[in-house]
Amino acid sequence: MFSRLQKKMKKFILLFSLILAPASVYTEDFKTKLNLSPSSNSHKRFKREWIWNQMHIMEEINSPLPHHVGKITSSSRNKNAMYVLEGEYANSIFKVREDTGDVYAFERLDREKKSEYELTALFIDRTTNKSLEPPSRFIIKVYDVNDNVPVFVQKVFNGSVPEMSPVGTSVTKVTAVDADDPTVAGHATVIYQVIQGERYFTVDESGVISTATADLDRENQSTYEIVVKAKDSPGLHGGDSSTATVIITLSDINDNFPTFEQQSFHFKVFENVRVGSEVGKLKVQDSDDPQNRNTKYNFVRGDYRDTFEIIPNAFTNEGIIKPKKPLDYEKIKEYKFDIEATDPTVNMRFFKPGGTKSIATVTIEVLDVDEPPIFSQPSYVYKVKENYFTKNPLGTVLAVDPDAAKRKIRYTLRRSSPSGDYVKVSNSGDIFISKHLDREASAWHNLTVAAQEIMADSKLSDIESHTQVYIQVLDQNDNAPEFAYPYEPKVCENAAPGKVIIRISATDKDETLPGVNFKYSLTTEDSNFTLVDNHDNTANVTVKYGQFNRELVKIHYLPVIISDNGTPELSSTNTLSIGVCKCDEKGEFTFCEEANKQVGVSIQALVAIFICILTILVITLLIILRKRHKKELTVLRKSVAEIHEQLVTYDEEGGGEMDTTSYDVSVLNSVRKNGMNLESGPCLYAQVKKPTRNGNSGTGEMAFMIEVKKDEADNDGDLLPYDTLHIYGYEGAESIAESLSSLESGSSDSDIDYDFLNDWGPRFKMLAELYGLEPNEDFVY
Repeated sequence: MFSRLQKKMKKFILLFSLILAPASVYTEDFKTKLNLSPSSNSHKRFKREWIWNQMHIMEEINSPLPHHVGKITSSSRNKNAMYVLEGEYANSIFKVREDTGDVYAFERLDREKKSEYELTALFIDRTTNKSLEPPSRFIIKVYDVNDNVPVFVQKVFNGSVPEMSPVGTSVTKVTAVDADDPTVAGHATVIYQVIQGERYFTVDESGVISTATADLDRENQSTYEIVVKAKDSPGLHGGDSSTATVIITLSDINDNFPTFEQQSFHFKVFENVRVGSEVGKLKVQDSDDPQNRNTKYNFVRGDYRDTFEIIPNAFTNEGIIKPKKPLDYEKIKEYKFDIEATDPTVNMRFFKPGGTKSIATVTIEVLDVDEPPIFSQPSYVYKVKENYFTKNPLGTVLAVDPDAAKRKIRYTLRRSSPSGDYVKVSNSGDIFISKHLDREASAWHNLTVAAQEIMADSKLSDIESHTQVYIQVLDQNDNAPEFAYPYEPKVCENAAPGKVIIRISATDKDETLPGVNFKYSLTTEDSNFTLVDNHDNTANVTVKYGQFNRELVKIHYLPVIISDNGTPELSSTNTLSIGVCKCDEKGEFTFCEEANKQVGVSIQALVAIFICILTILVITLLIILRKRHKKELTVLRKSVAEIHEQLVTYDEEGGGEMDTTSYDVSVLNSVRKNGMNLESGPCLYAQVKKPTRNGNSGTGEMAFMIEVKKDEADNDGDLLPYDTLHIYGYEGAESIAESLSSLESGSSDSDIDYDFLNDWGPRFKMLAELYGLEPNEDFVY
């Protein structure tokens, strides 16, 4: 069957090539095969050129290799010529018969790997190896066979579509690719089919998946997993196929109404719960996603709907009940009302049977707590004149027990500003003035008063409430006006009459209200100055006669009386010190003397100086006492027989590591001579015996010397209590010089001649002098 199809295909290709080929192709041989009579000019000589059919070959041919591709032919009739192929695939995949020009393929070709091959044909002389025709390039095309299965670009596809979407709503698109030639009809055509989940979804020829039903409910099933098959058109393999999985998720829409989980709710809450805090939660069911929940809670029956509010929480499907105003157990002990839950944003097109609203009964029970007293006013304001004192109360604060017990109240002053006992509060809440109040010191007195309930056992309750009391001190005219600044005016000697020296103003510690006027006057008219009132609470000091003589008077003192128009009218006398100066022609001061100023020290400075002096005296006294104490301690130490003495005796220099028998340490704790114990009090004396060469004990010189040194240390009061005695009596058994001490000059060691020390140099000069003395002399260091 396939061979017949191949033969027919070759004949079709041959005819199609001849139609497209140039006229020169039709040689006698071709015309004879095609039953074409030669023309009259058949014996005419033509130009030599290549002649062959256009070459094609089917891919994946099942017949044995090699496969005939085509034939290349030259118009030359040289029997000594041969055909040769050149190119990338020449003589490997493709080969040509040298004598006939038939081209063969020695491998099965795959169009999906390479669809065409470009080769070069040569016609050369066998003898000379020269080309008889110019080289010619030609292409061998590989015909496609429908031999590839469509393959999906991915194994798993994902899609999403809103629930309850109409039929035909697009979800997603799947894609499968066929490697066959798309230009050949039917070879690359892919047919899609849903083989699992076809009840809910369909797929068209382009791979678009759509809904097949309109009742896809996310609340029943949120995801679907379907299988899509991609099938090839019938071909070489009979239309094979591949599959892919598509996971489709239904997105939520608001298509469900909220419903209460129970028909009634009961909550208990203390009456002192804060406004806006949580009282209880109403649980509802809404299967939609949180972003599609829009539950609204409404009061449908019952009073006090203005007392509470319900805040929805879409994520928890709850309604939070919160008080909008304070609760009072003594007024209302229980709240009861019906709540409706609904969702006004539900799309009625997707309405499901079951009702659009849900109603539940809510009961809130208020629990009693011991509340603090409540003041009749949030704050109290009283006014009192300064310097006013009376035993009568200035006012009264009042608080009551809001609970049913109605306990008595006790009041306490917690804080006052300014501090001080200016104001007192009685247990009954009366406010008294205990001192004269000065407005200039403080115009307001602010008090914090606490109220506490008196319990049954006469103890005060732990909880209390507070109120603020403000006392305003009203002004009285009790301060006279005075200079606003410490003026230091100056005047020229040649100042003309009427010359303004200075403008003065006044200040008053009392409250300066509109309409307050200050008057200025002189205590006497016998002065060379006058005052001119400016009618704005200021006055000008002017020259009256002039002709000042600073040689006679350098400073003029001008008393000025300043009075106010208060009730009662108050005045004060202030003195201006006017210095007389020399001036130039322009009236500018050239030489002045400072006015005599009162030199003094303030009380605060005197107090500080006194404190410093007192501190220095105390420190000095402490130093003296400390020195005296140390002196007494020194005398006390001297009075003790011996506080501590350490006696270190060196009986020898040491003989090195081999000298292990130099000391007898068994007698370190006591020293005895002729049966007498030399230990005294807390002191420790040690006698170190030098072993003699014959093994007998020492002669006792060391013990005698220790006793002498001990007596000297005990009787010398100028020495420190720590006494150190160094005795060099023995060098060591291994020393070449034997003993260097003169303490044993009476022994047999004195026979040694120490004159060799003089030969040892300057370093041993002192030692040579010591041992050059008489043997009976002893040295103690």
